[in-house]
Parts: sequence; structure tokens; C-alpha cells
Amino acid sequence: MSLLEAIESDLKAAMKASDRLKVATLRMVKASLKNREIDKGAPLTDDDVIGVLSTLAKQRRESITEFERGGRKDLAEREREELAVIQGYLPEQLSEEEIKELVLQAIKETGASSPRDVGKVMKCLMPKVKGRADGRVVNQMVREQLGAG
Repeated sequence: MSLLEAIESDLKAAMKASDRLKVATLRMVKASLKNREIDKGAPLTDDDVIGVLSTLAKQRRESITEFERGGRKDLAEREREELAVIQGYLPEQLSEEEIKELVLQAIKETGASSPRDVGKVMKCLMPKVKGRADGRVVNQMVREQLGAG
């Protein structure tokens, strides 16, 4: 079963169970996926779906930070709940150790040696961690390893 089919199936189940949060979140996900499909002009692959879900998850994390900074705990909690639903469709997230291992491997592959090589390493690394790690965290680890900390 593709990710798209799983989302469809779970949406139907959530509607039957009257799970308002999950229904609203999955409808928003489906709308984003439909927009991406229209932009692409072709049916979405599971990689495309993961890309959209990663973007939505990142938006939720940023919103949580902003709502907490603004003292809106109620809205931050709602975003956390939506994030939990979205993350249920993303691949398991990499641990810090696994990311560090991939960073060191990418540095070795690209022959990077200075902070100027961050872009080269990120270009090699991001396809390997897509949907499984936050790009900001990966970038920070690359910078630390290359001495640009």
C-alpha cells in the first residue's frame, strides 16, 4: 500500500471514528498533496509524498516554537497534535549518532575539509536523510565537523 493510499484509508477510518483532529489534519495533508501533484503535473511517488509530509512537519515545528514564544500554549499544543499525526506517515527519524555517522561518511566521500565545503557535503547528504532528519540539525552537524560551528 502506498503512502497516499494509507492516508486515504486512515482518513476514512478517522471520519468513521469521529476523530476531528485526525480528520482535519489528514484533509490538510491531502490538500497539500493534491497541490503538489498539480504543480508536478504527474501522480506523486512515495518520495514526493514524503517530501510534502516533511515540509508540513517542519512548518508545524516552526509554528510550535513561535506559538510558545508568543505565550499561546493552546495553539502550540494543537500544532503538536497535528505534528504527531503527520509524523506517523514519515519514515522513522534518525538518531543523532546515525546522523553523525552519515555526516562523517559524506565528508569523506566529498573530500570536504573546510567550512566552504558545507554546500558540497549537504548536497551529498540530504538525499540520504530526506524525511528522516531535520535539515537544520544535519546542517549544524556538518558545520561542527568542518569547523564552522
